[in-house]
Amino acid sequence: MNTSNSLAGYREARGIAAAHYENFPVVSLFIKKDLRDDVAIIYWFARTADDIADEGTADAARRIEYLDRFAERLQNGIHGNYLTDLDAALAETIHKHSLDPENFFALISAFKQDIVKKRYDSMEELLDYCTRSANPVGRLILGLYGLHDDESLQLSDCICTALQLTNFWQDVSVDVDKNRIYVPNYFMNNYGVEESVFKNKETNVKLRDMMKILCNFTENLFFEGEGLIKRLPKPLRYEIAWTVLGGKKILDNIKKISYNVTRERVILSKYNLIQLGVRSIFYD
Repeated sequence: MNTSNSLAGYREARGIAAAHYENFPVVSLFIKKDLRDDVAIIYWFARTADDIADEGTADAARRIEYLDRFAERLQNGIHGNYLTDLDAALAETIHKHSLDPENFFALISAFKQDIVKKRYDSMEELLDYCTRSANPVGRLILGLYGLHDDESLQLSDCICTALQLTNFWQDVSVDVDKNRIYVPNYFMNNYGVEESVFKNKETNVKLRDMMKILCNFTENLFFEGEGLIKRLPKPLRYEIAWTVLGGKKILDNIKKISYNVTRERVILSKYNLIQLGVRSIFYD
């Protein structure tokens, strides 16, 4: 007999979301009140899969096994067989808003890839990863608001990919300690930047020139996706504007440190977040 309680699951998801610091607010005042539980449970799912892939001491094979089990939990939950209250809440959100489950499975696929793939040869290869690691989140949020048209989804993909790339450039100094370099080999070879520059936390003109190109590419993706904001209902419009402004601010902060991302990880302060939140209300 299934005794899982979705209300308890939503309550637990809200607590998990509130406990994690992020550059961008997870469940802010700009999200409609009746959707905050849904956003929190989606966050729980993505956060949990990410932690399975990236935290703890299990080896790669065991992590992939855990993610496969997590995918099975998702599949079972969709069909009404809940293992936990969190699974019950997630299934309720999926059914209530007619969300495409493939977006959740895509996220798991990306996290599994992160376990075994530490280098990328081309930007195309990296962007393919983003279609599974970042874009599904934007599509799920749009789904909560009943937005399923192709143009809105494509604009959302641009923003989400830009946010993912921004995170990569922001975390260069952190990821290399995990033996991950997301800067494509094509750019490293083209600019003559050796892996040792990342591993030894070095900086030079070649690195700065390369990172400037990558940040400009990312900024253009934000620009391509910004048309989405005016298409959104006002509460969500402010949230997405806030997020876009946050991503652009990180890129601006990277520029201010002369693109020396191997030595320093830029962050947004609480003051930055408040300032950007106010700006998002007047975003045009």
